[in-house]
Amino acid sequence: MPKDGQGSANPCVELHFEGQKFRTTIKEKDLNPVWNECFYFNVADPENLPNLALEAYIYNVSKTMHSKSFLGKVRIAGTSFVPFSDAVVMHYPLEKRGIFSRVKGELGLKVFLTDDPSIRPSDPLPSFDPVVNNPPQVPNPIFDPPKERMSEKRHMFHTVPKEVHHHHSTAPISEQSVKYATDQMKPEPPKIVRMYSAASQQPVDYALKETSPFLGGGRVVAGRVIRADKPASTYDLVEQMQYLFVRVVKARDLPAMDASGSLDPFVEVRVGNYKGITKHFEKKQNPEWNEVFAFSRDRMQSSVLEVVVKDKDLVKDDFVGLVRFDLNDIPTRVPPDSPLAPEWYKLEGKKGDKTKGELMLAVWMGTQADEAFSDAWHSDAAAPIDSAVINAHIRSKVYHAPRLWYLRLNIIEAQDIIIPDKTRFPDVYVKVQLGNQFLRTKAVQARTFNPLWNEDHLLVAAEPFEDHLILSVEDRVGPNKDETIGRVIIPLQSIEKRVDDRVLYGRWFNLEKPLIVDVDQLKKDKFSSRIHLRVCLEGGYHVLDESTHYSSDLRPTAKQLWKPSIGLLELGVLSAEGLHPMKTRDGKGTSDTYCVAKYGQKWVRTRTIINSLSPKYNEQYTWEVYDPSTVLTVGVFDNCQLGEKGGNSNSNKDVKIGKVRIRLSTLETGRVYTHSYPLLVLHPSGVKKMGELHLAIRFSSTSLINMLYIYSRPPLPKMHYTRPLTVMQLEMLRHQAVQIVAARLSRMEPPLRKEVVEYMSDVDSHLWSMRKSKANFFRLMSVFSGLFAASKWFGDVCAWKNPITTVLVHVLFIMLVCFPELILPTIFLYMFLIGLWNYRYRPRYPPHMNTKISHAEAVHPDELDEEFDTFPTSRSAELVRMRYDRLRSVAGRIQTVVGDMATQGERIQALLSWRDPRATAIFVLFCLIAAIVLYVSPFQVLAALAGFYIMRHPRFRHRLPSAPVNFFRRLPARTDSML
Repeated sequence: MPKDGQGSANPCVELHFEGQKFRTTIKEKDLNPVWNECFYFNVADPENLPNLALEAYIYNVSKTMHSKSFLGKVRIAGTSFVPFSDAVVMHYPLEKRGIFSRVKGELGLKVFLTDDPSIRPSDPLPSFDPVVNNPPQVPNPIFDPPKERMSEKRHMFHTVPKEVHHHHSTAPISEQSVKYATDQMKPEPPKIVRMYSAASQQPVDYALKETSPFLGGGRVVAGRVIRADKPASTYDLVEQMQYLFVRVVKARDLPAMDASGSLDPFVEVRVGNYKGITKHFEKKQNPEWNEVFAFSRDRMQSSVLEVVVKDKDLVKDDFVGLVRFDLNDIPTRVPPDSPLAPEWYKLEGKKGDKTKGELMLAVWMGTQADEAFSDAWHSDAAAPIDSAVINAHIRSKVYHAPRLWYLRLNIIEAQDIIIPDKTRFPDVYVKVQLGNQFLRTKAVQARTFNPLWNEDHLLVAAEPFEDHLILSVEDRVGPNKDETIGRVIIPLQSIEKRVDDRVLYGRWFNLEKPLIVDVDQLKKDKFSSRIHLRVCLEGGYHVLDESTHYSSDLRPTAKQLWKPSIGLLELGVLSAEGLHPMKTRDGKGTSDTYCVAKYGQKWVRTRTIINSLSPKYNEQYTWEVYDPSTVLTVGVFDNCQLGEKGGNSNSNKDVKIGKVRIRLSTLETGRVYTHSYPLLVLHPSGVKKMGELHLAIRFSSTSLINMLYIYSRPPLPKMHYTRPLTVMQLEMLRHQAVQIVAARLSRMEPPLRKEVVEYMSDVDSHLWSMRKSKANFFRLMSVFSGLFAASKWFGDVCAWKNPITTVLVHVLFIMLVCFPELILPTIFLYMFLIGLWNYRYRPRYPPHMNTKISHAEAVHPDELDEEFDTFPTSRSAELVRMRYDRLRSVAGRIQTVVGDMATQGERIQALLSWRDPRATAIFVLFCLIAAIVLYVSPFQVLAALAGFYIMRHPRFRHRLPSAPVNFFRRLPARTDSML
């Protein structure tokens, strides 16, 4: 805002943080100043950072009066500070200092945290002198960012005043926040629970079952954990499982086993029929393994633990020595106790005599809460005797999906296009490539050799930015023949990030010549070709990588826009029962199953339980919750990457067994839900139950006020409404996002395979299905069933089927007509009482897949075969023709209904269009008479007469349609103009 009395201002910015103050230079006579100055504040206590705030004050400095006047301020909470890699310039609307202050404009800041030990805090602010400028003596990280080195000794954050705009933003930006990172009783038999109305009940075998297991925190009864005498552990949503842990650290002074004095040692840990083997070293007498083995106490068939050191040999492994332990003498460790210190043990011979060499071991009893559990080799995840190799595909892991960005590319024009053939005008288009994504513009004939496109495109990019944006300008010489004019390669790291819909300025990029060019022609050309682009990474959108109906995360990409979490989701994957055999081994049907849970960017995978149709996982995971209207998805899969010896077989796909979806908004906070979910899967032969999955779920709220406030906010970020994307764009971008996430997760160890990611993300949910169409139609009819029932009831009232009810309705109607101010209070009071009455019958269990609602019980086999067909189709021509004809018949009925609806609408328009002059004249005359009558008559009298006429006794009714209906049906429509 102008403050110097001459329509301008001399602004500067003062920054305050935890007693530290800095000031920018003074920009004279500038209402849109640009500073690009950097300041570093020291953070004394990083753990207290969420309770602090950065304050930026803008002042107008008067050099003549030696004073400063207030122009506005910005306050940023410490919870919104992010690392440098996530920081973007954000424009904050200036706030008032008092109720009578007048401010206008915005302040652009880039605020981030850094642990770089080479950075020192900025010099303290001297006494205020409006005449002297104080430029900071530190480099600018926006244009020359320092290489970040992680250090826990020093914590600072940095702020860059960017610019002030002399206009109002579309909406105020509230304080954004992100998390700042610093350093055995038998369970009762399950009982069946009905969740839906009688019209939607499904077979008993498909119903949800409530259980009352004995978990780590106590027994679960009616959703509450009844504590045991001992204190609850961290893993209080799973059953405690006892394990024997053996950590093999290293060996020393091992004896040579052959004449050459060499030794290829490895260690074999044996408990009964189960054994685990470490990797072997060649020609090493002091090897180090540092591997952990976990043996389930329930499966132990021996009271002795043997740790044997052997020498690897092609024919037969040679015995070196062993250490024996009595399982009754092994100590028990319970976290948070410190890890057990390993000890040196002398090796013994087969007869118990001492031999040369020592082995460092640590042996203890523990549970799945032990820190070593996730990286350990598990006896219940491997078959007896045959598990000779630790397989990476059977361990439990936590995955973090890459952060996805929308890349907005506006291809404007090209300049000075040069082609070898000067006798024709080039037919030019631009081909865009980002990883496996390809786009192209329309072809334009460049008569001035300066083609113009001005096309806007969106792509999906993932962090870390490994791919480059490649644009190639092509000339269409002939059919299926294109020549490259030039291309440009843009690294994604160099592309600007933005979080709002501000104007994006274009840049010119020089086009590189193709590798094979005419050198003589290049010497003649004076100008180089270039292309004009607007390109940025959109951080204000949420990149949809899953079906919108089952979204688990709705936050924008930019971390600075994240709100604080509102709760915590805890999931305990207990066990599975009655699984369908997925393979045959040793003449018996069996399965090698694992579970995958997805919520937000965090994916978890349990360990694989081999050779079991009733596996017990008992693993617990947690997620932070930012929106209750999100869905947790848990899937069960059969591991097909295990060969005869635990090898890898990438040609096989993991088979899906089933999945469970749980919407968090349907859960009560603080309650523990322990249910056995049926795994229902649709096969070409029909719906089939593949088993049951036993889960324990708890949704805890950290802030009830924030959770209730979320219900008033739009579900998607602001950019989805200020600059919305089309449905076609969202579907295309969602497909690309799923492919990127699947590719990234498949590169991790152990890999989360592509078919798993696609099944969990419902990648095929948009494809056509006759069954889904019928199910959606009946869902729509169910939604309007209340309206239909009310209409039928009112018809019975008008027909006087129950005279007492009709008389009471007449009395109520007269009361509402005489006292119209009671209509709305009566409606809301009625809905309040209905809601209060339904509270007694509220659903107490999370919803689950219903076969009747899904219309999966009586579906025709050919419709199922069509649903499981590939896209494009792989069926025979005759079958496709039959399905096409069936689809035409269904579409014909829909076409008729849509046409009838359009006809009724056109008849309403024809009332005043004079298309039928006699009908319009009658209606216009009726409107005049109605206006006069309504003007001279009280409204209550007319309403009462209309109500009594509608509810008149059947004796005063005629079987023929009324005159107004006949008049309406005779009005013309545009059906006569249809071909």
